[in-house]
Amino acid sequence: MTGMTRRAWMATLGLAPLAGGLVAWAEERPGNQQRQWEAIEPRELIRRRHFPNVELITHQRQKVRFYDDLIKDKKVVLNLMYVNCEGICMSVTANLVRVQELLRKYGRNDVFFYSITIKPEEDTPEVLEEYANSHHVGPGWLFVTGTSADIELIRHQLRFVDVDPAVDANKSNHIGMVRYGNEPQVRWAACPGQANPEHIARTMLWDLG
Repeated sequence: MTGMTRRAWMATLGLAPLAGGLVAWAEERPGNQQRQWEAIEPRELIRRRHFPNVELITHQRQKVRFYDDLIKDKKVVLNLMYVNCEGICMSVTANLVRVQELLRKYGRNDVFFYSITIKPEEDTPEVLEEYANSHHVGPGWLFVTGTSADIELIRHQLRFVDVDPAVDANKSNHIGMVRYGNEPQVRWAACPGQANPEHIARTMLWDLG
């Protein structure tokens, strides 16, 4: 993916920044062959397409709604992981720890980090808490789990998927990208989770506003 620009990634992953104004939204209605059209704000369109409001539980044992409690009205950083990962998970987490430190150094304490396990059947809140503590993550960073179906829904709607179904089915091959955005301003971007943390932090400062 190194040959792709960040803007190309945004377009590919379906969360490119949208201009202000209304967007036409088509929806098939059961029993009706005609599409029903409505005018919808870009922010609401992004919410419907990418942020299912499913219930999750954090490593602090708190029940939360994905959109209402974690995303809405916030500046956020999102990534996938699982505790027993033998691939990129630990290095991405360590990288993001440094990114969080840099953002706080620049006075940005308003950016929330969320790491979503893709093995909820293994990663209980207790397991995630131990993982978070071992990486010394800062305040405002939650590790979350939920039902397998809800986690898969989030993963697909965030476009954290591989186009090859065989590759995508192997969780050890999970995508190492990080998604970040300013939800109320509908500003979204993505970057490789193993990129230079200083570059990631500077880019986030620019993109998040």
